[in-house]
Amino acid sequence: MRHERVNVKGNRLFPFLLYLIMDNSTLEKLIEKGLVELEFGDMYLVDLRVRNNKIEAFLDSDDGVSFMKCQKLSRWIEAILDENKSFGENYILEISSAGVGSPLKLLKQYPKNIGRIIDIKHTGDKNSKGVLKNVVDNRIFVEYEIKVKEGKKNKMVIMTDEIKFEDIIESKIKISFN
Repeated sequence: MRHERVNVKGNRLFPFLLYLIMDNSTLEKLIEKGLVELEFGDMYLVDLRVRNNKIEAFLDSDDGVSFMKCQKLSRWIEAILDENKSFGENYILEISSAGVGSPLKLLKQYPKNIGRIIDIKHTGDKNSKGVLKNVVDNRIFVEYEIKVKEGKKNKMVIMTDEIKFEDIIESKIKISFN
């Protein structure tokens, strides 16, 4: 019986072992570490989407998300991904702000939007649309006007909905060009 010796150079024998795909949790920690190391403490991760070899990270901040900060974070993350080959050599990394039309996902996104028009879908198939008036602990307060009939006349009455953050299904800031 003849035995052949297998000579392994680099990772040619099992190239699939080289690509230990990062899960979302590991990527989130990597992004958060990058924000700390680059001293972007005002920024935070809102959403992370990974599809095939495309990574999309959406950030927010109380002071706004600049292109330069996104670029620096992107380069920092790329250096790590290129070094450990987590997504191979062909991947797309997009770091950007959450965007105006993006849903609010974290409680800390609400205070900076006080005074703006918000549309909230919450439990029980309820909708609240009006001005975001306040955020206290885990409660969001939305103020709106409704018409109430008094005799033969209609009267505008200001109402306020109090919504627990955990009851929110989706909320978006509505942009007004008035």
